Formats: sequence, structure tokens, C-alpha cells
Amino acid sequence: MKNFLKNVLLCSIGSLPLVSFGQKKEQETTHLRPVIHFTPQKNWMNDPNGLLFYKGQYHLYFQHNPFGNHWGHMSWGHATSSDLLHWTEHPVAIPEDTTMIFSGSLVHDEHNTSGFATSPEGSLVAIYTAHIDGKKQSQYIAYSNDGGMSFTKYAKNPVVDLGKKDFRDPNVFWHAGSSQWIMTVVLPLEYKVLFYGSKNLKDWSLLSEFANQGDTRKPWECPSLIELPVEGSNTSKWVLMLSSNGSTEGYTGMQYFVGDFDGKTFTNLNAPQQAMYVDYGKDVYAGIPYNGLPKEQATLVAWMTNLNYTGDNPTFPWRGQMTIPRKLSLKNTSSGLRLVQAPAISSDFLEKKDSFEKENFNIKNTIELSGGTLFADNAYLIEAEIEVKSANKVGFKIAQEVDSLDSKKNKLETKVYYDAKKKSLILDRLKSSVKHHPQFPSVEQANYELKDGVLKLQILVDRMSVEVFANDGLTTITDLIFPSEKARTLSIFTENGKSKVRKLKIWNLKGESK
Repeated sequence: MKNFLKNVLLCSIGSLPLVSFGQKKEQETTHLRPVIHFTPQKNWMNDPNGLLFYKGQYHLYFQHNPFGNHWGHMSWGHATSSDLLHWTEHPVAIPEDTTMIFSGSLVHDEHNTSGFATSPEGSLVAIYTAHIDGKKQSQYIAYSNDGGMSFTKYAKNPVVDLGKKDFRDPNVFWHAGSSQWIMTVVLPLEYKVLFYGSKNLKDWSLLSEFANQGDTRKPWECPSLIELPVEGSNTSKWVLMLSSNGSTEGYTGMQYFVGDFDGKTFTNLNAPQQAMYVDYGKDVYAGIPYNGLPKEQATLVAWMTNLNYTGDNPTFPWRGQMTIPRKLSLKNTSSGLRLVQAPAISSDFLEKKDSFEKENFNIKNTIELSGGTLFADNAYLIEAEIEVKSANKVGFKIAQEVDSLDSKKNKLETKVYYDAKKKSLILDRLKSSVKHHPQFPSVEQANYELKDGVLKLQILVDRMSVEVFANDGLTTITDLIFPSEKARTLSIFTENGKSKVRKLKIWNLKGESK
């Protein structure tokens, strides 16, 4: 499996060969199955597709191989949820047939602009990339009149075809200001986003291009355009998001641009070469927002993995996990408008009986916080406010496997901490996981200027993942981890000095483990 995904484009992973796993029998990794993050019951999953809130249900479609735990036979899997945390998986919605069904989006054509509806409620229309291996990618549509459970492909596909090998990932929404459907789609190798307009979802006209701005080290993929509110004001701005990946060197993940959109052209408000990132970890990719929600409830879901090792991630009988759904907004900062993210978790999913809460205590060296069943399942939410004071480093050690608390030879651990000298938030997973790929161990870093010397953290741990939301959601770091079944200790620590914990609360997550 080494080099399984090397040097290919990730979003739809268009040029990957099928891989044979031979006759080796894999063991089910129950201890890694997330509690509240979506994973398919079995088999391979990558990009989220067709995110739509419709009739009280959140629809999640996703790139899926119905036949195995490796990439291939790309189809749209399907799951629904009423709360974004507990999911019901359904049969494959759009199966591979004459083409692979690559990434795309889904809209509710409420007023039947397409003419596909068989009832006054309108129809659901999927817009996706049809991939003919090694030859061509073009944009197709398919429609559903049974609430998104099954789709009929449009007889006159493709609806947008440039005759190109790499042309993909359409994201579509209704733009009320110009009374038309807007499609964002990319030419990955040319670093271009193309904006198309349509009145009926069938006939599309090119409106404008956005090109060669921000980070252009890796091909552009999985675009989306969304209007977001600016906190503390009655205004809003548009955010264009893109994904890029190719190797550890020059890693991008997801970047974003803030600007204006007039129904034809997106205008970047920042310097063209300024790159801003959605997340500073290694495992956020192909994220897109939900259609069908007001801008005040804007929500993003991304695929949680990285090109370098995703084919080797040690999970079975599934491979692939989504991030926690994230509420989005914009905030004015000294550097300009910046994206704010918050985990979409209500108190209903936090255990009251097994919580830990303590205020105003000093910390020097290491204090173990787990014990008995408390946080022993590696599925919990940490909220902390810490005065850093004299400590060079202060933070948490997660999913530790240790012989004793005093042992300096920890077998496994993931560290999330603030480095006062570097003025940076760090996620260190050099020793977080069982060895499965040489490019997996890493140290992530994000600049973080403390306000009044206080570190503010939310850390969401869900068995095989760590998502860090710092600085009131302005800074996020997301990484997979693959701890052993014995790595179940949680500690708070400092190095070379003391810190004061103003507030610390930790809840076990509760949910239906799949």
C-alpha cells in the first residue's frame, strides 16, 4: 500500500488505479470507530458531496466504493441526520455505471426550473463530475423525486463539457440577487475557478474566472462559494474555499478568500498572493458548506484525511471519516476579515454524569485527569481557559499509553499545547499512533497571539481524531490519530514553569457508536 496515493489529485482521486488487497484478513478496529463523527458502516469513503438540508434532514452524500475498503468504483454513498451527529446510512444513491461519479453538490429545485419535478414540492438535482478514466471529466446532472434516495441521470448529459481531462467538482447554489443558479467548478492544473450561471440547471453560461491567487503550490480542487455573516455587524461577505494537496512538501489542505460576489464576479478583498487557511492540521480536505441553510447557520463538513497516507489508515471494515460539522462566520481582526469555526455540538451529546469541572488552580509538570471510566474511551470535549504565566509550554496529553504517570518513556501520546516562545499553538502527533506510514508522524503549528496572556481552547477528541478550536474559533488544527486500545490516559501539563487554569471542563461524548 505504500505510495498508494502518491502524486495524484486528491479531491476526486481521479487517476488512482484499483488496488488488490490479496487474501489477508483484517481485524475490525472497533476502538477507533468514532462516536459522533460520520463513518460509513464499511468500505472506502472520501469527499463529502451533495450537502443539503431538506425537510428537517441533513443529507450527506459522499464519494464511496461500495465494494471494498480501498479507492475505486466511485459512487455517491448517502446518509441522513436530524442533528448532524447521529447518522442513518442508506443504499448507494448514484452508482458508478458508464462513468465514475465524482464530487459535486445537490440543490432543491423548489420552483421546478429544471422541469424534472413530478410534484409541487419540486425535485432534488445533483450536479457532479462524470469521470472517464484518463480521458475526460465533464459535469453531469441527475434528479430525484423521492427525497434524494435515488436519482435519474439526465438524458442529455453532459451539461458542461470543455473536453478536458481535469475539470471537476461543481458546487451549485441559488443566487437570489441575480435570480440564477451559480456553479463554481475548477480547472485544477490551471489554478482557475470558473463561475457559470443557469436559469434551469441544464443550460450554463460562463460568467467569470478567478485564477492564480493565494496558494498555487498544488492543484486547486473542490471549490465552494458561500455568503457568511460578519460577527457584531449587520453585514456579510462572500467566502471562496478551495482544497489543494499533493505531498507533504508544499501541503495546503484548504484555503479561503474573502470578498464580494455580484452574481457574476468574485472580487478578492485581500492581496492576491495572500494565502489564508481553513485549518492548520494535516487532515481537513474537500470541505463544502450545506445548501438549504440561512447564512446565519452556515455549516461546513470536510473529509478528514491526507493524500500521503489515507490508503494506509489502519481502520477496518471502513476507511474514511468526516470532520465534525462546523458552524461558520466571519470576524473583523487586526489583519482583516477572518473565518471563524465552531464545532456543531449541542449539550445533548455531552455526558453530564461523567464530566470533570474545576476552576482556578495552578499547574506545574503533569496532572492526570482521567481515571476509572472517566475519559477512558478517548471520546470527549475539553474546554479550557489558561493563564500561561511562566510556563514555556502548557496544554494536554491525549490518548496516552504509559506504564505510570511518572514514566518518561510514554509509548503513545498526542500533545496539544501552547508554546510561549514560538507564540504558537502546537499539535504534536509524533508518538500518537501505531506505525502505519512513514509520512504520518508530524507536528502542526499555527501562530496564536494570546489576548491578555490567556489561552482559550476547545479540543474535540473522538477516538481516532483530534480537532482543536482556539482563539474563539479563529485558529483550528485537525489531525487523525490511531492510538492503541491501551492508550486511554488524559493529562494536563506544563514545561519549565507554572500556569494557572481559570476554567477547565471536560465531557465524555455520548452517541451511537456505529
